[in-house]
Amino acid sequence: MRKTLKRYLPNRDSVHSNRWLRPFANTLLHPRLWHLNRHSAAGAVAVGLFCGLIPGPVQMPIAAIACVVFRVNLPLALLTTLYTNPLTIVPLYVVAYAMGTWAMRVPDRTFVPPPEMSDMDLVEWGGAVVDWMAGLGKPLALGLVVLAATLSLLGYFGVKAVWRTWLIRSWEHRRMRRRRNP
Repeated sequence: MRKTLKRYLPNRDSVHSNRWLRPFANTLLHPRLWHLNRHSAAGAVAVGLFCGLIPGPVQMPIAAIACVVFRVNLPLALLTTLYTNPLTIVPLYVVAYAMGTWAMRVPDRTFVPPPEMSDMDLVEWGGAVVDWMAGLGKPLALGLVVLAATLSLLGYFGVKAVWRTWLIRSWEHRRMRRRRNP
């Protein structure tokens, strides 16, 4: 599984050669941030899923800081934050709002649908979405934390389980090959 993931993730040399990241080279080039095993991959997916729900353009910098703190795979965490995008953010926020109203035991309020983008450009629509989110208030804020933590835990244990299954199947295939070719 490691070989498959390494094909798609950037390597240390790309960070080392980037002039914007050179001041942070000592921190960002730590070997544990680039090592890929089931523990670092599971932690990276958990960090990426949690930080992906942070509003605004600070998802990746905060994910990078969390990777440095927890010493998990940096490229995989940054890649995982991309699950939130203009197509998925509204459904995720609707789910977060529902989770927040459930957690706060707020009586069911009428949900205000998000603004339509049909007659607005991207910047106007972005501002309208921010106003829409602010109007949802505390249930949305709590729901985002609950949803982020839930996704993070599911991602962590899911990666651990998938990696373990992959490993066991690899062992079985190797054992079968050895039996056929003594």
